[in-house]
Amino acid sequence: MTHRPDHLVLRRAARAVSLARKASPRVVALYTCTGLMGAVGPVVAAWLTKTVIDRIVSRAGAGSSDATGPLALLVAVGLVTAAVPHFRTYFQEELDRAVAAEAYDEIYRKINLFVTLARFEDPKFLDRLRLAQHAGMSAPSAVVSAGVGIVAGLVTSVGFITTLSVMSPVLVVALVLSMVPTVLIEFSLGSRRADVMHRIAPLQRRELFYRDIISNPRAAKEIRLYGTGSFFRERMLDDRRLADSFQRGLARRALRWGGLLGIAGAALAGAALTWAVHAAWGGELTVGDVSMLIAAVAGVQFAVSGLVETVAKAHNSLLVFEHYVAVVDSDSDVTLPAAPLAAGALKQGIEIRDVWFRYSDDGPWVLRGVDLYIPYGSTVGLVGKNGAGKSTLVKLLCRFHDPTQGTIHWDGVDIRHIAPEELRRRIGAVFQDYMFYDLSAGENIGIGDIDHIADEDRVHRAAERAGIHEVVAGLPFGYDTLLSRIFFSEDDKKDPKTGVMLSGGQWQRIALARGLMREERDFLILDEPTSGLDPEAEKDVSSRLAAHRTSRTTLLITHRLGSIRDADHIAVLSSGQVSELGTHDELIASGGDYADLFAMQADGYIRS
Repeated sequence: MTHRPDHLVLRRAARAVSLARKASPRVVALYTCTGLMGAVGPVVAAWLTKTVIDRIVSRAGAGSSDATGPLALLVAVGLVTAAVPHFRTYFQEELDRAVAAEAYDEIYRKINLFVTLARFEDPKFLDRLRLAQHAGMSAPSAVVSAGVGIVAGLVTSVGFITTLSVMSPVLVVALVLSMVPTVLIEFSLGSRRADVMHRIAPLQRRELFYRDIISNPRAAKEIRLYGTGSFFRERMLDDRRLADSFQRGLARRALRWGGLLGIAGAALAGAALTWAVHAAWGGELTVGDVSMLIAAVAGVQFAVSGLVETVAKAHNSLLVFEHYVAVVDSDSDVTLPAAPLAAGALKQGIEIRDVWFRYSDDGPWVLRGVDLYIPYGSTVGLVGKNGAGKSTLVKLLCRFHDPTQGTIHWDGVDIRHIAPEELRRRIGAVFQDYMFYDLSAGENIGIGDIDHIADEDRVHRAAERAGIHEVVAGLPFGYDTLLSRIFFSEDDKKDPKTGVMLSGGQWQRIALARGLMREERDFLILDEPTSGLDPEAEKDVSSRLAAHRTSRTTLLITHRLGSIRDADHIAVLSSGQVSELGTHDELIASGGDYADLFAMQADGYIRS
């Protein structure tokens, strides 16, 4: 595993503390105060205990010392010391909540700034993002906790060591030297912990994948039909067992060295106690000194051991926190114009000029010199076999990616010179891989135009155009009905009023209505808008869309050629190139790929 330089670790620590202070400076201050109070308490209590014992012994020996004052202070310190851990736990939990909220805000604000889909299609980035989501919530508060723990451990250790130095400098030297192996071993274990975390991270992510697959409602049908439940369960358990073996090896190493250090520490404490008893018997120490020494030896051993362990855990947290920093500080995923041009209302058309595209520098070309013009107010159909590049072209038109070579123009303006958000405000789209949102029916439609999500008339009009209004209106709460079953307990999950599930065809109409929410948009993209519908529903939706497309610039992508024959122009995409272009009648007459595909589909319908 790669280890980071110390200066970089320190910068990460400063960044984590800064995030915690930004989340809640008051809670950070209160948590720090309670931590320091908890560190000072044992030292003060040990001194007061010594004083009380000595005064009691002195009084028993015909002295006149009064132990009432020190005893009262000891009781007060005991009360405070007893309360401090509870306050510290409360402030720790408050800090965890505040940091989680702040980290979530930062990381998802950053994610929303990504212009293209490049990072969302990068497995390495998605892996880092999952780690960042966890690290952002936990690492900052863990680092603050470690920082407070380090200071507290130093305060306790210095306090007790100062006390011991008055009694026996030799004992202090022996105690400090005995801590050296503890420090070295704890740091070694900390490094191994980080290494084990790195090694088991892929195993844990695969385990999570298999767990999700086994319990995923969308996968339940295939798992039961193909009998793959045991297959996925065994793979999940194999990854679990391998991860456990790594952790078990680390735990055994920690047990071995921890046990030896514990025995050595107990031997040192026993030797110190033996010396103290003999010194007290000879009159060199008081009984109170003996009690102080016992408390000091135990306190220093505990504080130093906890101190080193805290540093090791903080180091591990910072290693994970690196993923959070990398995501939040990542550069823009696309070059944006310094002075972007406005995306005016479309008046001429959209031109694709010699566009080449591939998803990675060493990947295959998906588009190879595509030239296509979509005139204003016309409908252009795009057909082609699977893998021809149709959906990729849609991504480029929405500027989810930039062409590797070539340009796309909006009324003659290269869309790279237009602010992406301005361009997208001019576009309405229905994607082939549409989303199922666990929201109400009205919200599922309304988010297609977030500025008008509360406009019930507009939502209803979009539903009417998609032919889903009657279905939605008939739900238990109409447009306010939740289209999900995931937010409720076992007790009420059978109650339809708590949420309903739609069929695949109904969901496709919801997605279509979402895309039709943008009534004033200049350019409409319909990517397989009827792929999940039965023939009757397909005919109904196609006729509705044909009426809606009137005078609108539209790109219609479909495998069902019967619904595209009335398009003004039809382009055939083959192997990343436009191989044919014309009207339906022209392409049929040319006898090319389009004619063959159309005849094949028509023959299939005739035979059926």
